[in-house]
Amino acid sequence: MKGIFSGGCLCGYVRYEHTGDPGGANYCHCPDCRRTTGSAFSIGVRARVDALRIISGHVKAYTKIADSGNEITREFCPECGSPLFTRSPAHPEFVYIKAGSLDDPALVKTVCQIWTEMAVPWARIDNRLTTYPRGRLTAPEKKPQ
Repeated sequence: MKGIFSGGCLCGYVRYEHTGDPGGANYCHCPDCRRTTGSAFSIGVRARVDALRIISGHVKAYTKIADSGNEITREFCPECGSPLFTRSPAHPEFVYIKAGSLDDPALVKTVCQIWTEMAVPWARIDNRLTTYPRGRLTAPEKKPQ
């Protein structure tokens, strides 16, 4: 039987649930993610679009072209502004759920870091993770032996 995990925004207006286990998560260091989170990076948990259901409220969306050249849509609560989801037409089968919106953050299993060439110098993350200087379509950085 597949698990179900849930989450929502700060004010409780938007609530969602996802049927199935969460996929791998990544840290993104790009300037857009920093601005949308107000922090050093964003953590997105990959999930299947067809398994995500908004059970209360609705989201507002903002779309722009990212540094990758791909269109990215960020979805957030229209009441409190909490970031909730990121979607891209390049990967329509997936939605990236903001890790901070999960009811049980222990479910998050990070697998990599992306856009590390843009990372701020004052926030460090586990150096054992695979890192990509730009998006995941670039070669990962070599780790010192």
